Amino acid sequence: MTEYGKALSARSTTIPGLTIWELPVHGDNRGWFKENWQREKMVAAGLPDFGPVQNNVSFNDAIGTTRGIHAEPWDKFVSVATGRIFGAWVDLRAGPSFGAVFTAELDPSRAVFVPRGVGNAFQTLEPNTAYTYLVNDHYSPEASYTSVNLADETLAIDWPIPLAQAELSAKDRAHPRLDGIVPVMGRKKLVLGANGQLGKALRDLYSDDPRFDFAGRAELDLATGDLDDAFRWRDYDTVINAAAYTAVDAAETDRGRSEAWAVNVTGVAALARVARRYDLTMVHISSDYVFDGASDRPYDEDHPVAPLGVYGQTKAAGDQIVQTIPRHYVVRTSWVIGDGRNFVRTMMSLAQRGVNPSVVDDQFGRLTFASELARAIRHLTDSRAPYGVYNVTGSGPATSWADIARRVFALAGHDPDRVTGVNAERYFASIAGPVAPRPRNSILDLAKVHSVGYQAGDVEAMLGCYVRGESAAAER
Repeated sequence: MTEYGKALSARSTTIPGLTIWELPVHGDNRGWFKENWQREKMVAAGLPDFGPVQNNVSFNDAIGTTRGIHAEPWDKFVSVATGRIFGAWVDLRAGPSFGAVFTAELDPSRAVFVPRGVGNAFQTLEPNTAYTYLVNDHYSPEASYTSVNLADETLAIDWPIPLAQAELSAKDRAHPRLDGIVPVMGRKKLVLGANGQLGKALRDLYSDDPRFDFAGRAELDLATGDLDDAFRWRDYDTVINAAAYTAVDAAETDRGRSEAWAVNVTGVAALARVARRYDLTMVHISSDYVFDGASDRPYDEDHPVAPLGVYGQTKAAGDQIVQTIPRHYVVRTSWVIGDGRNFVRTMMSLAQRGVNPSVVDDQFGRLTFASELARAIRHLTDSRAPYGVYNVTGSGPATSWADIARRVFALAGHDPDRVTGVNAERYFASIAGPVAPRPRNSILDLAKVHSVGYQAGDVEAMLGCYVRGESAAAER
């Protein structure tokens, strides 16, 4: 019998993420009323803000009607409109709780939140039972649906009405046993810009993880701004945006300015809309170029932005957009070195070819190796650090570009005195074509990222490994 007057409350179960909800039902001589779904109150009480898009009702004539056990690639909030059921839930997700079973009776005053990948089944205990569920995705023939047999002996579900006497569909009777199904994988993560220096480092870091998909520009070009149908976004919980327009000097031209804004702002805004719609965590890579470099101290995450050039302006604008997403990490970095064209490789080539370079000696910062940046992203997302902006670079003393060039020469077995230091004004005056203004101070304060348990690797040690062609992981 429906219990009236309960307070809204939730309790956890033996299946991670599966929660039972006690619902306030108000009754009088006319019948009863309840708020079956009340986003503000339920989210405040601990229900994930799972964004339902469809409401379904299953009506069942007879006592003993039994349906399930079905796991769909979406979350469900299940409630009874009239009647009473015996519910059974089986964790079909890959992981240590695979095969865990939980059962409970539901009536109009008790509901259940069923996370993606948990099998859902019920048996009616009263005639004319209506079973309702809110879901946060629409049916798709391309999606994967996993089911397990209601009579599986290893699950040992104690059905109130024996299945031999129950009303079942032929399809439900034919579902495989638990040992014959492939566990449901968790929602995946998508890396955009997967062919750049950071993208390649993320590929290396997650090469053996089937939950990661990687997309280069050929698979998704942020400049198009049309992202809604680019992927089945409901299959993902995180998107790491390593794609960007990074031609700093070319951005000062008419064409480059347009392209930089198209990718770094318009494209990021389109991606942010997708993230909000599908409740994705978005990891976005920012730059020291959002600052003017005039500060006499390292820049922390709260320092006001003041970009000098077009590239910095577009990155600052993109950062602001991403920070409107509830679940976001803006990872601000500087002087990235990875697998591709970069300053260190240029210096190594010049040293080997006998060229004695002039290098800027009045701009200061720290190198960030792409492998280190990828490791920081993994730490933030895996540890579920508080959302927000984080500075990430290598650790150690700040240096000038000229200091780094001399160290590269020495590590490569060449005379570091072959490198001549010059100020930025003199250096860039000798270059034909547009030149973007650069911040003189690119030093980023690392206190915040250290406070969430991440320790940046030492730049000197990683630079040595990079020049020698070794993995920097050995230095940690």
